[in-house]
Amino acid sequence: MAPIDLGSKASDFVDFAIDAFTFDGRLYGMPYATENLAFFYNTDLVDAAPESWDELVVKGMELQDAGKVDWGFVLSGTTYDAFPLMTSQGAYVFGRDSAGNWLPNDVGIGGEGMIAAGELMQEWIELDFLSSNTDWDTAHALFETGEVPWLMAGPWALDRIRAAGIPYAIADFPDGGASFMGVQGFIVNALSENQLLAQAFLTEFVATTDVMYELYETGNRPPAYIPALEMVDDEDMTAFGSAGVSAMPMPALAEMGDVWGAWGDAITLIIQGELSPSEALTNAQNQIEELIGGALAGMVNVPGSWQAAAGCPGDWQPDCEITALKEVDGLFVGAFKIPAGSYEAKVALNGSWGINFGVDGIADGDNYQFELTEDGEVTFTYDPSTNLLEIKLP
Repeated sequence: MAPIDLGSKASDFVDFAIDAFTFDGRLYGMPYATENLAFFYNTDLVDAAPESWDELVVKGMELQDAGKVDWGFVLSGTTYDAFPLMTSQGAYVFGRDSAGNWLPNDVGIGGEGMIAAGELMQEWIELDFLSSNTDWDTAHALFETGEVPWLMAGPWALDRIRAAGIPYAIADFPDGGASFMGVQGFIVNALSENQLLAQAFLTEFVATTDVMYELYETGNRPPAYIPALEMVDDEDMTAFGSAGVSAMPMPALAEMGDVWGAWGDAITLIIQGELSPSEALTNAQNQIEELIGGALAGMVNVPGSWQAAAGCPGDWQPDCEITALKEVDGLFVGAFKIPAGSYEAKVALNGSWGINFGVDGIADGDNYQFELTEDGEVTFTYDPSTNLLEIKLP
């Protein structure tokens, strides 16, 4: 990435959006949009958003008892999408020092706040208040059909919620919960022969009110460019902005890739009633710390939707030893018996998502897709020189 100089236009951008692209005092990107989750509620079912989770449970139970909804609450995921509930209880992922630097050795997944959030989920499951289904599409469908009164969702869900015709409003999270904050922007390739032209394109064409407003209209995300932001006359965007005031930046650490798998598994085990919140999250903390310490350094895995069928505890687990590939003449190979079906997969290194490769060997790229018309043995071959994965079907 090449450093970018916005010149006199630097002051036209939201401060925290500029901060998101700043490293060691230098700017490496030009932001154009911000994003965070907010709290949706069905205005036909409730008059106002609850200010606390206790109030949410009381209102939700009343609606359930009256037969107006199937569930009092639903989660559209176990980690990112559930984070506001966790932060409302004091949870965090990585700590920071007094200067704001992330601390990879201060993992909060097994901390008191996260366990408290897990205990709330456990209590709601036992009350038949919280659905045990944490699938993103299912959760949104439940809200869009009036089967659940509220939903934590991002601006990327606006189009489908609006199309569903459900009456809704957007508010802040109960008990001061905060979501992760994201900032989208443009970067210039440091290897380009046309860096000055690329930067001029950004500062003279993209960083204009008309273009930035078009990007907002297309993406349904609040502009990071203040002149375009001031033009926005949309209650939904205003509500997202309010919910995002306390949003937390995603920890800028490579170790963040070591967190997702164990964290998500722990929440699933809690919701399914297989482990207590303390046990599940303490185990996850230990797994994450082991990964950060390099316990699975050198592992090459092919996590995907096929892993449970091959014997792993679940799918999309980069640390499952059952599906780890073995080195053969400089390549990494593994053959596994899988039932007929359609599947997706990626390559992941060192037992985590920190380094992963998708189609065409692209880092963080698209999932590989493959289909078996009948039960059989699938062979995966990974070439570390190209990061390409070959999938040989029976």
